[in-house]
Amino acid sequence: MTAATAPTVAPVLELRGISKAFTGVQALNAVSLTLYPGEVHTLMGQNGAGKSTLIKVLTGVHTPDQGEILLQGRAIRPASTLDAQNLGISTVYQEVNLCPNLSVAENIFIGRYPQKAGRIDWQGMSQQASALLERLQVRIDVSRSLASYPLAVQQMVAISRALLGSAKVLILDEPTSSLDEKEVELLFSVLRDLRQQGMAILFVTHFLDQTYAISDRITVMRNGEREGEYACSELSRVELVNKMVGAPAAGTSTNANASQGQSPSEAEGQGHGQNQAAGLPAFLRALGLGRRGSLAPVDLEVRKGELLGLAGLLGSGRTELARLLFGADRADSGKVAIHGKQRQIATPRDAIAAGIGFCSEDRKHEGAVLELSVRENMMLALQARLGILRAIPLKRQQELAQHYVQALGIKTASIETPIGALSGGNQQKVLLARWLVNEPEMLILDEPTRGIDVRAKQEIMDYVAGLCRKGMSILFISSELPEVLRVSDRIVVMRDRKTAGEYARNALDESSVLQVIAAGANHV
Repeated sequence: MTAATAPTVAPVLELRGISKAFTGVQALNAVSLTLYPGEVHTLMGQNGAGKSTLIKVLTGVHTPDQGEILLQGRAIRPASTLDAQNLGISTVYQEVNLCPNLSVAENIFIGRYPQKAGRIDWQGMSQQASALLERLQVRIDVSRSLASYPLAVQQMVAISRALLGSAKVLILDEPTSSLDEKEVELLFSVLRDLRQQGMAILFVTHFLDQTYAISDRITVMRNGEREGEYACSELSRVELVNKMVGAPAAGTSTNANASQGQSPSEAEGQGHGQNQAAGLPAFLRALGLGRRGSLAPVDLEVRKGELLGLAGLLGSGRTELARLLFGADRADSGKVAIHGKQRQIATPRDAIAAGIGFCSEDRKHEGAVLELSVRENMMLALQARLGILRAIPLKRQQELAQHYVQALGIKTASIETPIGALSGGNQQKVLLARWLVNEPEMLILDEPTRGIDVRAKQEIMDYVAGLCRKGMSILFISSELPEVLRVSDRIVVMRDRKTAGEYARNALDESSVLQVIAAGANHV
């Protein structure tokens, strides 16, 4: 694969050798990017690749340690997002960052209200807002509140605001993450029109289908560096996935059946090992479980005493599925059965009552309460299940905490030590203990080994494997494909918020998983 051939026109924007470090972490290392007028240039990469940091440098949130930014051939150094916007670099973020209580027109002109005779020109503002939206083929009543319109229209309003003035570059950071397919197509129709008008568009996404539907060129980032720049038409999906995850270029899988996307019934028994959970009864069945703009309807079965792995790229829908199963987000379609009986899982309390625990991937914000002690963090889920009127006796708390400190090998001076004083691996063990204290029948582990050392990873996964042998069901999510392949009894591969295939143990290898992710063969 050769790098993309540069267009013959002069670039609008050039980033040359951009580097940025934070407290010893090299977030960006000599990254370069070139953006031309009349193109959609997509930025791809896994979590931690450096995409967000690069955008923050470009938009003035961060100052680069090294490198330069050229806008139409002139060196610039934006000192803030407002400075970048005044220079002609506008950004629309994943979350619509506007005021839902204000009108559409007011949202477009916040901070830049047109004036007439020293007062806000309300009529002129409405006319200009309507004209801006007309440019995007959106015809709505701009006097109505923003909240009265669906999210897709709110995105168009955010784009209109970004285009107000003399925008030369439009950056779209994950703008489709909460949109359904029709809304995505509406957005892409607008982007194609803007491209025809000569706008330079930098598009950041995790979705492969969307990348190939809208992109002219693709820059792949990995571990804070630019892996390469490619013409979209010259880069296959398998090659793109390989470059994102750092896997060696591969032809066909060593397992021919798996690479063709076999169904579980076809693959069962053809792997190199025996599926330990084969024939066991189902603990949980989800049928058509989905959430508009978040996850397409999914069927999933988790058997008693098995470790079911979810594989896929960031943004594939793994975490969204986990949150729906735990009631952290509310599904708007489908149903869930526990031990064959339908259960409503609308809140985490419902999930806990059904015997389900959940270790979130966001350990800092959705897991550990850093100011509380090891003991107190362990007791949170059990106390929530019992209710505030049934306090757990202190002696019982201490007994449980001491037991799991010893069982999990948690390194802490005392069970009364604040969890914030522990290493990341030991914090993760405390959060695992929090759910084990609650004696769940099923445990959802979302990236339980991210950011911890190799020994702690091994200790956690060995303990989890032991729980399965004792009959606990585990739903395991990890971005590390070798780890998913090594520990799972079955694997469900996800892609673009849908399931792409389900496979027995050893029916896939790393290369064939990447092919399934890229091809999206639907054989569930």
